[in-house]
Amino acid sequence: MTPTTADPRTPRRGGSGIVPVLAFAGIVVAVMQTLLVPVIKDLPELLDTSPGNATWVMTSTLLAGAVSTPIMGRLGDLYGKRRMLIASLAVMVVGSLVAGFTSDLLVMIVGRALQGFAMGAIPLGIGLMRDGLPPEKLGSAMALMSSSIGVGGGLALPVAALVAQHADWHALFFASAGLGVLAILLTLALVPESPMRAPGTFDVLGALGLSAGLLLFLLPITKGGDWGWTSGTTLGLFGSAAAVLLLWGVMELRVKAPLVDLRTTARPAVLFTNLASIMVGVAFYAVSLVLPQLLQLPASTGHGLGQSMVVAGLCVAPLGLTMMFTAPVYARLSARYGPKVTLMTGMLIIAVGYGAGLGLMNAAWQTVVIAVVLGAGIGLAYSSLPALIIGAVPASETGAANGLNTLMRSIGTSVSSAVIGMVLANTADQVGGVAVPTMYGFRVSFLIATGAVLLGLVFAAFLPGRRAATGTGAGAEELRLVASSADGPVDRAGFSGRVLDAGGVPVARAKVTLIDRRGRQAGATLSSPDGAYALAVPGEGAYVLAVTADGHGPLASGASHPGGTRVVRTDLALPGATVPA
Repeated sequence: MTPTTADPRTPRRGGSGIVPVLAFAGIVVAVMQTLLVPVIKDLPELLDTSPGNATWVMTSTLLAGAVSTPIMGRLGDLYGKRRMLIASLAVMVVGSLVAGFTSDLLVMIVGRALQGFAMGAIPLGIGLMRDGLPPEKLGSAMALMSSSIGVGGGLALPVAALVAQHADWHALFFASAGLGVLAILLTLALVPESPMRAPGTFDVLGALGLSAGLLLFLLPITKGGDWGWTSGTTLGLFGSAAAVLLLWGVMELRVKAPLVDLRTTARPAVLFTNLASIMVGVAFYAVSLVLPQLLQLPASTGHGLGQSMVVAGLCVAPLGLTMMFTAPVYARLSARYGPKVTLMTGMLIIAVGYGAGLGLMNAAWQTVVIAVVLGAGIGLAYSSLPALIIGAVPASETGAANGLNTLMRSIGTSVSSAVIGMVLANTADQVGGVAVPTMYGFRVSFLIATGAVLLGLVFAAFLPGRRAATGTGAGAEELRLVASSADGPVDRAGFSGRVLDAGGVPVARAKVTLIDRRGRQAGATLSSPDGAYALAVPGEGAYVLAVTADGHGPLASGASHPGGTRVVRTDLALPGATVPA
């Protein structure tokens, strides 16, 4: 656990442009995942290669995104989240231009990998929102940013299909480059840099180890269908991934400033959120694989709906639109019941959507109904994830922790792609030498997605009860506070919570000092035997909570108070024990 450093004189600037700009950046990045879906079946001909080789154009984006997400999150914690966000978008623009000017397979794979590198923008955007927005705006803002993965993917399908149908397919890349440049300019103009910094250096060996482990794990997942699931290559890569990730985990536990704090990750609130995230990722990608194929299959197959590429995209688009509109709904539900309940509600809606979908595959309008219901459920579920993560980790680990959570979703989509692709291939009918997916295969795919989300519900049930997001109070409790300040006992709003050690155990008699934006002490107290503390605030604004305790490293955590009579719950997690000189 590493302490957070911030300039206490830097106020939190919740500018009106932060939310739409960061959400737009998230949507632009998410577009990269579905950019080529409308032309995926034509890629072998367009790139003059075999179907097996052409799949690397999609796989490279997935692998690069999985590797870059936790790494960029940690770099943002260390060196500035806006700086790393702009770097991610710049790499995406370069990748778009590289792909736009080539029809060579290897060059295209490089360009697509650079596009995927930008997936780290999602956790960086969530971190910027936590650091730069007042608590009352944070819940809906994080929900919108988290949902941007699905929103971008859903909206990209009809637009990309329209471009691919009426223009040269390379225009898709030039359009994505233009969107990336626009996102960079808007970020520079309207998004302030976060003052929050995690001290220490970047864990290069940890980044290399995690990257190697992820590549070894995701390669056989994405290519196992082509290589054979029991082939020596597939099994060898899975075994190598297990060995590398095990060694990486042992190394991370011994590093002073690890890339991923595995002790924090092992906390139930983080662990079960990440496990649930994998299941939501499986459920999200299933509908993206099934509905476009069902809609575009010729009616002569007996179950295909015979729609054009553009119409199919428009029928699936409500998936993304509904996810976007659920963000404010999530904020209200979470404020009243907490993000755990919202996550479980979203998963139940997903299960209902897939269950109903088993009998709603006979007309285009029915696929729209499925997309709307699933979009609502996935939107609620995705929106809950960052609030659950932020509520369980200190501010210094926001970027890295959300990066790891985004990675879990990516693993879910990878598993979904592999498993459902295998199901559809193994249940397909051969018609004139062409494999045609069957209705049986589509229904089995929906049953797999239903099973995954029900397993996710089990994981979510183990999450701790309602808890406000640490340091931000997305669902901050409105209480009256009596606490000792610099001027003596007062009865007004402030901060309260618990002081915990690296293992989540309460720390008694820890000194908690409140510092205002001018660097002056505004209050101080000692934590009680159960780790609880309470401090009143003189008014709204940005503060730093500095904590010291015997046997622990110091902590300085930035926090913001909206004023009024609200108490913002802020749990303070101290670093590991100090070593006496």
